[in-house]
Amino acid sequence: MLAAPLEGSDAIGRALKARKGLAVGFVVALLGVGIASCGGGERQDADEPSGNFPVQVVSADFPSKQSLAQNTNLTLGVKNTGQDAIPDLAITIFTTSNASTTESSSTSTEGTTSGETTTGSSDLPSAEGAFSVPSTQPGLAIPSRPVWILEQGYPKLQGQTQPAGAEAAQTDTYSFGSLAPGETRTMIWNVTPIQAGTFTVHYRVAAGLGGKAKAVTADGSVPEGEFVVRISSAPPQTQVTDSGKVIPINPNSTLGQAGSKEQKSEVGGQ
Repeated sequence: MLAAPLEGSDAIGRALKARKGLAVGFVVALLGVGIASCGGGERQDADEPSGNFPVQVVSADFPSKQSLAQNTNLTLGVKNTGQDAIPDLAITIFTTSNASTTESSSTSTEGTTSGETTTGSSDLPSAEGAFSVPSTQPGLAIPSRPVWILEQGYPKLQGQTQPAGAEAAQTDTYSFGSLAPGETRTMIWNVTPIQAGTFTVHYRVAAGLGGKAKAVTADGSVPEGEFVVRISSAPPQTQVTDSGKVIPINPNSTLGQAGSKEQKSEVGGQ
């Protein structure tokens, strides 16, 4: 009487084992496809040409004296002085505190001798964010503190309203696309300082993101520079126009002279 049920149980067991084996095989097949699709892809820099691409930093502007909450622009203009198109104009920006250079030098566009790489390991950005500096405060999930806040929709290209400069995988690097021979591209970062002190904002120009295409100046050096900026803790003097717009007051104007001695000293550099 028990033979039939036992035989049925064996049949069911064999069926379940077969179904389980098919399921495992299906999962293994899917994993194999996933690994192949991930590992077989082409490298992002596979099509980047190797070589030097001459450029010139034709403009570099960032006020050397700023005040907390005073919105301002960092502007860089780069010209392709070579005969070939630059594959991908890339700008790396990073910030350091307690600059050793003097405040009288607000900007420098001179490069340093170029080697196999555009930067030394000691010069690489160490904070997360182009306008941030490292923080030693314990317990921070992100050990960086912003000095400037990059306004939404920036960077932009001069004369355009749409955002430009997609953030690349490289730290604090913005990609602005191909640049034709003889063409100049002017890029704008609109920022607002939120931390007082003296800081140096560094910038470097590259011709690609993969490291094969190198931007060089006329003497073969790396196109780079810096801005030494003193941010005052005194808020800027402002006034409201008839149209309701808030604008800064010139410290040398009659209205500016009515401000406090501390404000005139901090804001006007007197």
